[in-house]
Amino acid sequence: MTLNGLRKVVLGVEPYIPGKSTEEVMAEKGLKNVIKLGSNENPYSPFKYAVEAMKNEVPRLNTYPDVSFHEIREKIAEIYGLKASNICISHGAEGMLQTMGKTFIDPGDEVIIPDSTYGLYREISKVMGAEIINVPMREKYFIDIDAIISKINSKTKLLWLSNPNNPTGTVFEKNDLERLFKKLPSHCWVILDEAYAEFADQGLMPDIAALINGGVNIISIRTFSKAYGLAGARLGYAVCREEMSVVIDTVTEPFNANRVGIAGALATLKYDSEEYLNALTKIKAGREWITAELSKMGLSPVSSQTNFVFVDTPFNAEVISEKLLDRGIIIRPCTGWDYPNAMRITVGKKEQNELLLEELGKILEIVTEEAKQ
Repeated sequence: MTLNGLRKVVLGVEPYIPGKSTEEVMAEKGLKNVIKLGSNENPYSPFKYAVEAMKNEVPRLNTYPDVSFHEIREKIAEIYGLKASNICISHGAEGMLQTMGKTFIDPGDEVIIPDSTYGLYREISKVMGAEIINVPMREKYFIDIDAIISKINSKTKLLWLSNPNNPTGTVFEKNDLERLFKKLPSHCWVILDEAYAEFADQGLMPDIAALINGGVNIISIRTFSKAYGLAGARLGYAVCREEMSVVIDTVTEPFNANRVGIAGALATLKYDSEEYLNALTKIKAGREWITAELSKMGLSPVSSQTNFVFVDTPFNAEVISEKLLDRGIIIRPCTGWDYPNAMRITVGKKEQNELLLEELGKILEIVTEEAKQ
């Protein structure tokens, strides 16, 4: 049936395609056990005190949360040495990304997006009627800041940057960002998606507080879904200048985060730091081990600053992914990012990582033989 009355730009928007769920694969493949290494979730969470706090919050779900989210904003602000008024809360990082589109983009504005990055930036921009300027990657896997600078003009409104980048796991140099801001017009803003920043070498990451205190046109977007392990609780936030937070809170819908998610996030920040740091240590160690093992297999993993490993192979990644699904292992083929032979593998627990590599080795032997025929 044809739907009449839709905005023309809506007709051109592509739906977000998430990674497969364990339930979906079990039903599809008739399996009883499935390992999910395709959605970049934290396998060691939720943490102890977060679980307790979320359970205790359930009886209060008949009432709205504090519309100002004051306590969680205060706690997040402490991380950066900023004020609560520098923090805006959202329903997941995606909710804040949507708010960025509504806040900044007028029809006909130009937005700059690297070719291979998180796809939601493009779809948000389309819905708002933006002209999208795509910028090729540098050396295939890296966001090219110089190329982005060369595309900035009087029509440019937003620069969507993922750092570390999804799906490649790479970061750009801090001095690249400094050069970018020297060329940035006053009407243009950088939306810096730092969903995976906690997994990165912090010496490589920009000092967001210093940039904000310096009056730079930047908004950092973070999430509790990845390192903090609360993907199902849907809580994200923005770090920005105080005057911008007033605008963001006005544009976004009221009560745009739920009680359970807020309770879990607060407990994680207040009481779960030891468990959180232990999980980070294990994930980083697993990341390095997976990277080394993939190299031993003759594949081409990219050095990662996230909780996943992007790896190029000589074979079609969709074929490898399907064979892994047959064995009850979910990974993410990167065809949708124009890397037909690449995969994105979430770092799991030690035994999950070992099983993945074992089964992947068997599959590579099979596809190698098939290629010879």
